[in-house]
Amino acid sequence: MTISERVKNINPSQTLSITAQALKMKREGKKVISFAAGEPDFGTPENIREEAISAIREGFSHYTASSGIIELKEAIVEKLKKDNEIEYKNSEIIVSTGAKQCLFNAILTICDPGDEVLLPTPCWVSYTEQIKFAGAVPVFIITHQEEDFKLSTAQVEEKITSRTKLIILNSPNNPTGAVYDPEELKKIAQLLTKYNIYCICDEIYEKLVYNNVKHLSMASLSNEIKEKIITINGVSKSYAMTGWRIGYAAGPEEIIKGMSKIQGHSTSNPNSIAQKASVEALSGKQDTIEEMRKAFDERRKYTIKRLNEIEGISCLTPAGAFYAFPNVNKILERGIEYNGKKISNSFDLSNFILKEAEVALIPGSAFEAEGYLRLSYAASLEDIKEGLDRIEKILRF
Repeated sequence: MTISERVKNINPSQTLSITAQALKMKREGKKVISFAAGEPDFGTPENIREEAISAIREGFSHYTASSGIIELKEAIVEKLKKDNEIEYKNSEIIVSTGAKQCLFNAILTICDPGDEVLLPTPCWVSYTEQIKFAGAVPVFIITHQEEDFKLSTAQVEEKITSRTKLIILNSPNNPTGAVYDPEELKKIAQLLTKYNIYCICDEIYEKLVYNNVKHLSMASLSNEIKEKIITINGVSKSYAMTGWRIGYAAGPEEIIKGMSKIQGHSTSNPNSIAQKASVEALSGKQDTIEEMRKAFDERRKYTIKRLNEIEGISCLTPAGAFYAFPNVNKILERGIEYNGKKISNSFDLSNFILKEAEVALIPGSAFEAEGYLRLSYAASLEDIKEGLDRIEKILRF
C-alpha cells in the first residue's frame, strides 16, 4: 500500500493517543484519573439540550447550507457585536464541524505551498500539522515561562520574511493559559499592517479567564486590522458542548468564501441538530458559563498551589483556559530510572506517570515545548486532589 507523502509528513495527535491509552486502561479495570483531554467535565446546559430535542421532533434532520444555517450565523453576528465589539455580516461567517475544521479551512484558504506561518510555542498540537498539510512551513517563535509565555513584537519581527503569510495567535492559550492584554495585541496588530500578514486569532477559551483578566479580540482594534484577522471560536468550551462539534469563523468575505468552498467539497454542512442547539447556546441564558468558570477557578488555584509544592516542579499561574503547564526540567535532569533506562524527556515522563500512578497527562513535546507537562483541571476537585497526590508520590526525590 502506498501512503501519500502528505500523510506521512503528519504526526498523530499525542493528546488523542494518550487519551485512548487511558480509556483502554479504564476498560481493563484500572482506576485511571485523566488530566489529558481538553473538555469541561460539566454536562451541556438543559436549555441547549431541550432545543436539540425540539429540532429532532420537528424533523430538522436534513442537509443545511454548507456554511451553516442563517439563524446560527445571525446569532454569531450578534454575539460578536455584543461580546467582542466586532461587526460582521452573515456573508463573513462560516459554521463548521468544530473550531478545528475552521482552523484547517482557514489555513488551506490563506496558505500556498512554501508560505511561512509564524507559530508561537508552546502551541496547540494541531496547528503544526495543519500548516504542514497545507504545504506551508511552520516557523516557531519560542516563548518563555519568565515572560508569561507571551510573544514580543521584536520576536515576531525577527522571524518575518518575504514568504511570511500568516501568524496564529491563541489567547487564552492552550496549553499555557496565557492571555494577551490590549497593549500587547496592539503592538502585534501593527506588524500585520506593516508587513501585510494575516492573523488567525483562536479565541475558543475566551470565556474562561480569571483574576479580573479581560479578553480582547484583536479584530476589534480597528477596521484596518479587522481585514487581516480571521477570528475562530465555537461552543465546545464555553457551553460544555465538545461532542456537538460546532465551531465558527469570522473574517474577510473573500476568505470566508474560500473556506466555504473547501467545506462544500469535504464535510458539507455541520450537524443540523447541533446547529439549532448552538443558536440557543449563543442567544439563550448565559448563567452556566459563570458557574463553570468559578468552578474552574477554584480548581486552578488548588492545582497550581499543589504543583508548586512538588519538589522539582515550577508552574506559572494561568490567566485563562483550564490547563496547568508545569516545568519539569529539574525532574528530567535527575533522570528517573524506569524499565532499565533513565527518563530524559517529557513523553517518557508522562508515560511513566500513566503506567505507575495511573494518571493521564500530556507531554510538553506535543506542544513543541520539551521539559513541560500539560494537566487539564477540567476534572472534579476530588480527582485533581487524588491525581496530584499520586503524581507527588512517584516523583519524590
